[in-house]
Order: sequence, then structure tokens, then C-alpha cells
Amino acid sequence: MAIIYKSENFIVEAVEKPHVDRDDGGHIKIYPKIRLLDRQQLSPKHAIELMRLTIIVGQAMTKIMNEHGVDIGRLNYQDNGNWTVFKPEGSYLHIHLYGRAKSAKTHKYGQACFFPHREEKPEYYENFKPLNENDVKDIKTEIERLLKEERFSDPEWKLP
Repeated sequence: MAIIYKSENFIVEAVEKPHVDRDDGGHIKIYPKIRLLDRQQLSPKHAIELMRLTIIVGQAMTKIMNEHGVDIGRLNYQDNGNWTVFKPEGSYLHIHLYGRAKSAKTHKYGQACFFPHREEKPEYYENFKPLNENDVKDIKTEIERLLKEERFSDPEWKLP
């Protein structure tokens, strides 16, 4: 796991074993620092912080990956948790950001992503590359730049 950014209550990471190959758009995950079952357990403050973070990370991911030669046309934001429902610890809140490259080979642009269970079809994911070191570094820098913009300030988002 490569940590991209940490906010007061959330962690942003480049997924080590991605659902979407880097060249198809890439995969980032955002999750709270404390384990929550789902978004229903978020306080209003944390819900606002998470929404703002998904927007900022999405903008940073789109901009940087395009600059790095991956032609992202849109992002999918997904709150899944299906693979862990039967594990003893259960599901937990996390948001996936899936880049959708116009030139994607596996997750074709304009079509729904297909995610077979990793334990049932591990071969499906075995050649998917995660974001690289430069992607992570530049996305982090862009997140930090965006956070300085007035439109993402705490007062603008009604955060204390």
C-alpha cells in the first residue's frame, strides 16, 4: 500500500493490488482512520470531510494521470465492501476511485467495470499494475495544492 495523503480523519492510498490497471485509469482508495461499517456511521463533519476529499482526490487523480499519459475521461466513485461481508471482521467503509481511461484495454471506457471476486478469479487481476511512485508523488502534491484553494477551505465547506 502506498499512502498518498492523510487528512484529519481519512487515509488516501494507491491500492497495491488494484481492481483497475494503472494504464486503464488506476485505482485509489479512501477510508477512515477508525473502522466504520458504512457511511451511515459517519458524523455530519466526517461525511462532509469525506465528500470534499473524494472530490479533491478525484480532481488530482484525473489531472495527474492525464499528465502522465493515461487518458482518463471520467472517474467512478464506488462504496463496495461486498468481498468482506462474510469475514469475521465484516465490511468497512471505504470509497474506491476508479480511473476510466478512454484507451482502456480491460475496463473499456463507457462500459461498467467488471470485478470478479479476487479469491475466485485471482488470475483476472494478476497483471494489473498499481499507480507508480511518480503518480503517487504528483497526486499528493496536487491534493495539497487543491486544499489551498478557497473553494476547498474549511469555511467554504462549513467545517470548524
